[in-house]
Order: sequence, then structure tokens, then C-alpha cells
Amino acid sequence: MVPGAAPTRNIRNNMQKSLLDKLEHMASRIDELAALLADPAVIGTPARFRELSKEYAQLQPVVALHAAWQQAQADSSAAAEMLADADPALRTLGQEEAKAAAARLAELELRIREELVPKDPHDHSNIFLEIRAAAGGDEAALFAGDLFRMYHRYAEAQGWRVEVLNSSGGEKGGFKEIISRIIGTGAYSRLKYESGAHRVQRVPATEAQGRIHTSTCTVAVLPELEEVEEIRIDPSHIREDTFRSSGAGGQHVNKTDSAIRLTHLPSGIVVECQDERSQHKNRARARALLQAKLLDMERRKQQSEQAAQRRSLVGTGDRSERIRTYNFPQGRITDHRINLTLYKIDANMDGDLDELIGALSAEHQAELLAALSEETA
Repeated sequence: MVPGAAPTRNIRNNMQKSLLDKLEHMASRIDELAALLADPAVIGTPARFRELSKEYAQLQPVVALHAAWQQAQADSSAAAEMLADADPALRTLGQEEAKAAAARLAELELRIREELVPKDPHDHSNIFLEIRAAAGGDEAALFAGDLFRMYHRYAEAQGWRVEVLNSSGGEKGGFKEIISRIIGTGAYSRLKYESGAHRVQRVPATEAQGRIHTSTCTVAVLPELEEVEEIRIDPSHIREDTFRSSGAGGQHVNKTDSAIRLTHLPSGIVVECQDERSQHKNRARARALLQAKLLDMERRKQQSEQAAQRRSLVGTGDRSERIRTYNFPQGRITDHRINLTLYKIDANMDGDLDELIGALSAEHQAELLAALSEETA
């Protein structure tokens, strides 16, 4: 056997037949779509043209990567022939070409698999961010305020806008509950891993004897639905109440019943919005929040049915009760889902979340890639 030939052949065999068949089907389909998009009958039917254009745009990156992979495979075959040549100079060149082709094939296979991983249709959505104080009384409320500030700072760094929809202050500061809307492309894709119970360990400002307390807050991140995705809600299933806003706003909030409370009778879900002076705007925001909650309820139902088949990123059972610990005396934040500990709690609490969020996203991507490999094995 000529030295260097075996690794090249192994790389060439890395792509499973089922995955190659899938890619070839996509290449054939994109040719069909190109022909259809040039058809006057399709061009004259806007809805059909948009549908086919969307499919073409989704397939095009994968098909382009597959074409590049085929070219790299051809380069690998050419390098193997050079390795078998009697000329020592050509064999040396062949070894270099084989190494480069193997690296290129591996890189392209990974990129193809990443493109084939199912995309979350809500990744580009705005979000509703809900933070609630749980165990810990006044300290939990203070921690809820710290978490809101952390996410607010992160949103500002991303160029996103934050709107507070409803809040209930703690007796000694912070919030018993605060619900906000974060507007910005990709907000859900970056913050969707934050849902769960967050635990803090520190000496509270309310502690006179310097003892460390443990408190918790719950965080929920919900994608805001676009109009085309809106859940149809039977008007007879909603009870609407109006009341006077309790927050700041001058004399206006004390004179008009502009705040809105919606109760979805079948599920018992209640949402409130009192941030806007306009009752119409509060009603629209409350309906959007209600729709997001109903979608989240349906997703949770589906996830519970799938839990036996695949462990979700946030975990189940006891692990989901504590996704992250913020230990101030030791200056560390630990995310228990991926066993990541960072010793820069001050920067993290000031909105520097890229390392945390990036690690969670990478782990999730790795799980999806592993599942794809199993499906195409």
C-alpha cells in the first residue's frame, strides 16, 4: 500500500450513503425549481412563485456545499493517483494534496451537516422575557432586578430595544415579577436557552449578620409570534378586564382604565399589560403575549411527549429546577446543563453573556448534529 493513500480513502467514505442520497435528491430538486421559477405560468402566480423561491433559497446553500464537496472528492482521487506514481517528486506532491483534500472534505462535511440541522422557525423573532422571584423573599426580588438589568445590558449591547410590559416591585427593591418585550433580530436564537430556574448565593443587602443566603428566580423566554403564525383564539374563550394602571405615569394613569387583563378561560392563563397609556396598545400587547403563552404551552406538551426519545438541552426533572448558579462570594457563574463555570461574575451580571450563550448554543448544535448523524447512519 502506498503511504498516505488509506487516510484519503477513509475520508472519502465518511459521508454515509443515506446522506449522499439526500444531497443528490436536493441537487435534482433545485434544478426542477430553477426550471419552474422560469416558467411564465409560475411567474404569473405570485403566491406559488414566492413558495418556490423560498424553497430554492433554503436548498441553495446545501447544494452549493455539496458541489464543493464533490470537487474536493475529485481532488482527493487525483491526489491518490499521484501517490501511486513512480516519480518521488509527484508522490511528495500527492501527499500534500491528499492532506489538503482530506481537511477540505472534513470541513465541508461538517458544514453540510450544520446546514441540514433543522432550523428553529422562531430564531429571528422578538421575545417576551419574564422574570419572577421564587424562593428567598426580598433577596429573590433583588436578584430578579439584577437578572433584568443583566439581560437589559446584553440587549443594549446587541442593539435591541427593551420594553417593560408589566412589573411588580419588591418591598426592598427589585421585582417580584417583571415582564418585558425585547425587539431585535435574533433575540430568541440568543436568549432561548435562558428559560429555567436561576439560583443566587450571596450575602444579601438585607442581611445584618453577613450570612450567605440562597435564593432563586425563574426566567421564561417566549418567542413573539408573527401574524402568519398567530394562534386562532375563540373570542368567547377570553375574558377581558380593564383597570387603572398602578405604575408611574402622572395623573393620566389615575384617571383612565387603560390597563388590560386578559384571561384565557380554557387554559386559565392570565396576562396583563399596563405600560402604554393607550388601552388599544395595551390590548394588542396583551393579546400577543397571550398567543406566545399558548404556543409555549403547546410546545411544552410536545416536548414532554418527546422526552423519552431525546434529552432536551435544558434537562428534565430535578436538573431543570436549577439551570445556573450565581455564586458572588466565589465570583463564579456555573451553568449546570453543560458544566461550564466562569469566574467573571461582575462582567456577566453587567451583560457580558456571549461566552455563556455561545457555549449553550454550541452544545445544542452538537446534539442536533449527533442526532442527524444517527438518522443518516
